[in-house]
Amino acid sequence: MLDATSILPLTVDAVSFSGGGKQLLQPNSFVIPAGGLTVVLGPNGAGKSLTLRLCHGLLNPSRGAVRWADAPGGQHAARRQAKRHAMVFQKPIMLRRSVEANIAHALAASGTAGTERKARTQQALARFGLAERAAQPARLLSGGEQQRLAIARAWALRPELLFLDEPTSQLDPAATRQIEELLTVLVAEGITVMMSTHDLGQARRLADRVLFLHRGRLVEDAAAASFFAGPQSAEARAFLAGELLW
Repeated sequence: MLDATSILPLTVDAVSFSGGGKQLLQPNSFVIPAGGLTVVLGPNGAGKSLTLRLCHGLLNPSRGAVRWADAPGGQHAARRQAKRHAMVFQKPIMLRRSVEANIAHALAASGTAGTERKARTQQALARFGLAERAAQPARLLSGGEQQRLAIARAWALRPELLFLDEPTSQLDPAATRQIEELLTVLVAEGITVMMSTHDLGQARRLADRVLFLHRGRLVEDAAAASFFAGPQSAEARAFLAGELLW
């Protein structure tokens, strides 16, 4: 259960982003409340990954603002907020260390004390089925195992909000199913998830809510059931029909 100091909701207020002389994201606004899984959906190049990076703070908006619930408080509050959300990328970033050391290093970097760090590392290894791989070099794991490790490493940080950028796009069906089952459990345990995908089947299976992007513009923001039953925009209808969007 989230306490009174929760960083959520996350408010994205008229955020746009430009790069290389082009406007890559139009001014988009939405709110991510506590709970559930929000899928950022759209064709390749729609601005899905860019949106996640702006929300997570890896990029600064060209215009507009990204605000957390407890935004006031200066640098101390900003550091505390950063510890309470985590991001997993399409291609996991694995350190040249063991599976166990990858998790422990992330906890050390977040300021977690030694005894607590060891306990959380062991919990994460067990929780994500990686205990038998603990001493192995992380970069020698299979793609699916690396993605599980990336999620375990993020989970160990105890985030309120977990960002995932196309987390299964490079995985086979069996590994994809494992990751989807993990995400379903994490959401049930109270972690809020915001995930990008262009996979309609995955979005149907996982989403509580859909943010549909096209050419950098937020076209629809709706409950998943409503979106899939009756999309309101021509772009979303075409996407659901399997037509190519550009």
